[in-house]
Amino acid sequence: MCGIVGYVGKSDATSALLTGLARLEYRGYDSAGISILAEGKITTTKRAGKLAVLVDALKERPLPHGAVGIGHTRWATHGSPIDRNAHPHIDPEGKVALIHNGIIENYQTLKSELEEAGHYFSSDTDSEVVAHLLGLEYAKNEDLTDAMQKVCQRLKGNFSLVAIATESPDELVGARRNSPLVVGLGDGENFLASDVAAFISFTKRALEIGQDQVVTLTSSTYAVTDFAGNVGTAREFDVTWDASAAEKNGFPHFMAKEIMEQPKSLADCLLGRLDERGALTLNEIRLSDDEIRDIDKVIIIGCGSAFHAGMIAKYGIEHWSRLPVEVELASEFRYRDPIITRSTLVIAISQSGETMDTLMALRHAKEQRAKVISICNTHGASIPRESDGVIYTQAGPEIAVASTKAFLTQIVAAYLVGLYVAQVRGIKFIDEVRDILDELGEMPEKIERYLETSERLRDLAVEFKSAQSILFLGRHVGYPVALEGALKLKELAYMHAEGFAAGELKHGPIALIEEGTPVLVIMPNPNSPLHDKMVSNVREIEARGARAIVIAAESDASITSPRAIRIPDAPILFQPLLAVLPLQLFAYESAVVRGYDVDQPRNLAKSVTVE
Repeated sequence: MCGIVGYVGKSDATSALLTGLARLEYRGYDSAGISILAEGKITTTKRAGKLAVLVDALKERPLPHGAVGIGHTRWATHGSPIDRNAHPHIDPEGKVALIHNGIIENYQTLKSELEEAGHYFSSDTDSEVVAHLLGLEYAKNEDLTDAMQKVCQRLKGNFSLVAIATESPDELVGARRNSPLVVGLGDGENFLASDVAAFISFTKRALEIGQDQVVTLTSSTYAVTDFAGNVGTAREFDVTWDASAAEKNGFPHFMAKEIMEQPKSLADCLLGRLDERGALTLNEIRLSDDEIRDIDKVIIIGCGSAFHAGMIAKYGIEHWSRLPVEVELASEFRYRDPIITRSTLVIAISQSGETMDTLMALRHAKEQRAKVISICNTHGASIPRESDGVIYTQAGPEIAVASTKAFLTQIVAAYLVGLYVAQVRGIKFIDEVRDILDELGEMPEKIERYLETSERLRDLAVEFKSAQSILFLGRHVGYPVALEGALKLKELAYMHAEGFAAGELKHGPIALIEEGTPVLVIMPNPNSPLHDKMVSNVREIEARGARAIVIAAESDASITSPRAIRIPDAPILFQPLLAVLPLQLFAYESAVVRGYDVDQPRNLAKSVTVE
């Protein structure tokens, strides 16, 4: 959840660290801090609150100029978001500074051991325990790499760690287990960070750090080992997007920008998917045709919006491949003894590729010998590395905490898996698959056309500014769209919002309808057999005083509501790609009119790297 960044080079470390933290604040914004190593001394400034609070403190009292340092932006797990719980943490001798992302599961045992030895703690965090342990090991031989290796062997849980030490003036040491950490390789300077966004302004060369590895950086070198000290390897790669992709570029919020980027993101996701025969090809799915033909069940796992993307994808995958599909919350998956065999295909969906619940569910599936394909937006992340194959969504960096373009591309990527399986199994001929892809290829233009005429949502947000609760109704593929719309409103506007399958309305939820209740209705495609049933649902709620906002196709003549939102016509399975757009915009505008922070909603972080 937290964002971590380290710098070693020849320039001013404070400037580089603040640039990195600004790019990582989406990972957590409860507190922020930096430590600089200069003239054999570590100097630290940290503050509760958003990064701006730290920046103001540094303006009042600048840190000394140093070329080595670490920075942290926190999403609180152990200990409340107050100054003393902010990172970095310092060992009692003041010789080691450490930042941490993750959870140390055995910290209480380690803390008790240290307290018995006379250690006192200034914070309530599990992270400070690691700083004390690291200080003790470092004091033995002043070898920071060796100290990190030995400490990591004692830790249980999930962590990425970065440390500096007073007697190692040109050295930055990091370690990871089940938590993201990547190296940025610059010219006379190197970086460690949770995400490439932290150093994209400085370099596009990067290095993957593997599971249970320690990396030691100087300004010009790197060395990788495992926790036992054995020499390790790491893969270099180039970041394919520019720093401008992580800027607002004139938009008031990242979310506004990312909503408007969805046509391009969708087009990029579809790019290069056909081979010279015109057949669908997914180059990074490392499963043989025989293995795909052996599949007898598909399970999709994800959390939050990724789970909703999986719910939508289920309809397409079942329709095209004729395989049964289950959709599971990754956080619940491994605790219910799911039925998994060698013939099960698990599709793991995660924007960051580091979602801990999804990663642990994936590992459980692998232990049962299932085949795993991941859908991910981040190259080199843990989930795609541990999968049998991956489809990268190519959505570009998504900085806003609430998912928009990542969500749309996850649906499309999962559809591609379904079509590919259908093609390999002979359920769909190549030309049939190509016809479906042609229809899918029309969606970016339709999305762009809708977004050009979307101002109406601001007026609706103003109209319902004082609403205490908003309901969302959908049927078939519209049901998970309703769930996603409700989630967005909860995340951004802090409103009570619930999504329902409209067919269940009469089985209880209609009791919530009273005079003036706002209800957003996702109307099925006019060609759907459920269309007329949904029209009846709208009449039922309006008869009880509800104010219906109906999202309907342009050609749907049955909808005469004054609050109708028109979207371009599309095939039934592709309609969610359009229907979710007004829901994203409604949530965004509702947050704006209520005066809330759109990009950094309270209590949330972009990448959930703890269970």
